[in-house]
Amino acid sequence: MASYAALLHQPPASLSSSTSSRAASCRLRPPPFLQRRTLPSSARARISLRCAYASAGGSASAGAGDSPATALRRVLETPGAHQAPACYDALSARLVERAGFRACFTSGFSISAARLGLPDVGLISYGEMVDQGRLITEAVSIPVIGDADNGYGNCMNVKRTVKGFINAGFAGIILEDQVSPKACGHTQGRKVVSREEAILHIKAAVDARKESGSDIVIVARTDSRQALSLDEALWRARAFADAGADVLFIDALASREEMKAFCAISPGVPKMANMLEGGGKTPILSPLELEEIGYKIVAYPLSLIGVSMRAMEDALVAIKGGRIPPPGSLPSFEEIKDTLGFNHYYEEEKRYVATPAQSSYGSGFYDYTSEASSSGDSKSNTEKSQEPIIDILPQLYDLGSTGARGPSSGMWARTLRLKITGRDGVQKIDARIPAGFLEGMTKVIPGLAGANIMERLRDAPIDSDNPQNGQILLDFEDGMGDRIQVFIA
Repeated sequence: MASYAALLHQPPASLSSSTSSRAASCRLRPPPFLQRRTLPSSARARISLRCAYASAGGSASAGAGDSPATALRRVLETPGAHQAPACYDALSARLVERAGFRACFTSGFSISAARLGLPDVGLISYGEMVDQGRLITEAVSIPVIGDADNGYGNCMNVKRTVKGFINAGFAGIILEDQVSPKACGHTQGRKVVSREEAILHIKAAVDARKESGSDIVIVARTDSRQALSLDEALWRARAFADAGADVLFIDALASREEMKAFCAISPGVPKMANMLEGGGKTPILSPLELEEIGYKIVAYPLSLIGVSMRAMEDALVAIKGGRIPPPGSLPSFEEIKDTLGFNHYYEEEKRYVATPAQSSYGSGFYDYTSEASSSGDSKSNTEKSQEPIIDILPQLYDLGSTGARGPSSGMWARTLRLKITGRDGVQKIDARIPAGFLEGMTKVIPGLAGANIMERLRDAPIDSDNPQNGQILLDFEDGMGDRIQVFIA
């Protein structure tokens, strides 16, 4: 193996002399992650919206008007190795925030498992990942770094992916150099694209960021440690920094010494560690140990999906055995509601309470059925419902006049009983009207649409439940939920 010192000074062979000179000048400027980018106000508004009650009780969050990427850069500028568990849906992201973490990752491994129930072997698509990511970023106010696999194609696909992740609200994006179909970096058979293609992918990502007026943090990952060698991985990481990456990440480093060698290259550019739980290739170290080595941010990709799988298995065993999960493993219903934001939602909802609309029938007919009350009248609705039935428009037709309606005039003059009962059970109207009152109303009253009133009057059945009401002409509910009944008295 070549000495690490030699690797630190070896120029990327695939870069032209002009590219090398630009890269050298790049190293004289402040590290990319410290170079603040000014966002257009419209872009800041677009990618910083968050549901108010979703993040209630959360911890660190972006300041007012800050983009998610600005919040993430602020985290990277502070001392220490910052822990960022990997989530896979909106709920797990919210739990990360409630636990007090200042940032989180999305895990392609976990999203593929949770969304598809399938292994992380390149089966999940760009559309599915960006859709899941949008739900996650909307659920929290802490910055989220999205796993974008290998960008889902060539450089043009990479640009589309970066722009899609920006619009989805991500603070950062991880791009790797695996060939398609890609897979988890700690599994067998890893293969990577050429040096030149890998570097061009990072340059395309930087261009997409500029074109979008965004400051999204670009995390450049190489899987060449397992695919090729440590020397190749170190070379690529350094070339990615020269191409404009903000954070560097070599996956599946196999020892503490390899981790130290990685953190020694491209000083000033933050390094990401991946603590793959449960048996990955990289040693599991504490945040303090990782900080001493030189790491700035630490991902924990499987903790949440792993414990969730085990907890669900245990719960199913308990249910199958005729029990429920024990209290120690099952939060109370109140705790679940609090985590999901029910209580905060109820408090916010109170700001928008409106007085329920009153039935049009109540306001339109009430004056006909009750006498004018004094200002001090305090009779309840129950008392009002006991008032006697009152005749309405008794002289609507003069049956003895020359304008009588012939053989049907007697039918039109029959007395009807109109009852309107509110959806709360309180009776609003109980009045008598002549049948002629319904003439011409077939287009107004829903229950009479297209009806032959004469046939209804002749053939109306007796109310079997309450025979004292007489024959039923109409019985329906209006749009307000009031029950409208008309009987032939």
